[in-house]
Amino acid sequence: MNVFSLAVRNLLRNRRRSLTTLVAVALGTAAILLFGGYRAAINYAMQTVYVRSGGHLQIQHRDFFLFGSGNPTGYAIEHYQAIIDAIRKDPTLREMVLVVTPTLQLGGIAGNYAAGVSRTVVGLGLVASDHVAMRKWDPYDVGFAAPELELDGAASNAAVIGIGLARVLQLCAPLGIEDCPKPARHGDEPSGNGVALPDDVAALAAAAGPAPKEEPRNIELLSGNARGTPNVATLRIVAAEQQGFKELDEIYMLLHLTQAQRLVYGSSAPKVTAILVQLRDTARTAEVHEHIETRLAEWSAGQPLVVRDFGELNPFYVQSVQLFDTIFGFMFLLIGGIVMFTVSNTMNASVVERTIEVGTLRAIGLRQLGIRRMFIAEGSVIGAAGALLGVACALAGSAIVNRMELTWTPPGAAGPVPLNLVVWGETLMIIGTALCLVAVTIASAWWPAYRAARLNVVEALRHV
Repeated sequence: MNVFSLAVRNLLRNRRRSLTTLVAVALGTAAILLFGGYRAAINYAMQTVYVRSGGHLQIQHRDFFLFGSGNPTGYAIEHYQAIIDAIRKDPTLREMVLVVTPTLQLGGIAGNYAAGVSRTVVGLGLVASDHVAMRKWDPYDVGFAAPELELDGAASNAAVIGIGLARVLQLCAPLGIEDCPKPARHGDEPSGNGVALPDDVAALAAAAGPAPKEEPRNIELLSGNARGTPNVATLRIVAAEQQGFKELDEIYMLLHLTQAQRLVYGSSAPKVTAILVQLRDTARTAEVHEHIETRLAEWSAGQPLVVRDFGELNPFYVQSVQLFDTIFGFMFLLIGGIVMFTVSNTMNASVVERTIEVGTLRAIGLRQLGIRRMFIAEGSVIGAAGALLGVACALAGSAIVNRMELTWTPPGAAGPVPLNLVVWGETLMIIGTALCLVAVTIASAWWPAYRAARLNVVEALRHV
């Protein structure tokens, strides 16, 4: 303790220089923590979006992830309800699992007769009430609510589509979508911006019952059934949701699971392409993943099924997190370098000014280790004080930014989201950043301390 009290007294001998160095360390700490809070907020926001829509884990056929987009029903799960019931009743999983629900992915062609347009789509049959519960998942308090699922409580032939698909099918006016441009008309051509339905598709739709003119929200969905023959259903579009990515927005369609199963399997035994598992806590994902995998062969009656987590299913999320981690690391190195040179310059100046003092201490018997300890203690005091001040500034700055209620639109988001800086509660980041910068200041003080300890006693005493 005597070493550190002496270090404080020595630093106060040149208050201006010591204060400047301390402020540099504090600003570096605050800058790193504020960017770390921004990175954490993006991570939590993206994780929330993906978990709300697809759960933490998905049980799939082992080949569905790689080949299922070409033929989803070719990699379907049989007797899926038995697997769902087993997960819900499992004593180990009961307290960790929030929602378990099946989904059926299918491909098809959606057509709007009135406008004479059609578009290939990717449909997802789901249990609406389960997804309403999934959209409420918000353990990180990200500050934005998922849109209400209009499919819940709607008729059996109801569907929800992306705003881009509504624009292509010219359903903006019936759905009341604002800021939705209409295509220019040329002579007597249809007002659609796509091609008219093919004759064979139109014949199938007509056989199933064409949409009445008084129902402008009705469309026809053509899809191949499990045997490869085409099937058609008339759907009523109840709402449109923005998906963020234009490519997804123009093919996105949600419909009731029972409707999707009738379209694909008819009177045959219904199947699904995935079972979604949403947990209460993301930290338990690996534990639940391992437990389900060990029991899956027993529950699935020998089907070749695997469990995939949301990171594996959403490479964009993983790549985004890795990108911000890389930027955070680069920023830490850059600021750490600036802090190192600042502290090193301060300590070098202190050594030069106190050369005679060092010589005197050496002359009265203080060893080289004592000289090194003295200057390193000064560097550690500056680092610790600067890190603590920086942590306080980062906490205050993040609180101010969060109270300003700023918004921004990140890549892939459907609309503006709150701009939050998550610093409070990120204990590991705060402690790690502070300790690393203290270590940087100690390392910066080591070389000047080494030089001071190596000074020739006679030359030091004669220094002017």
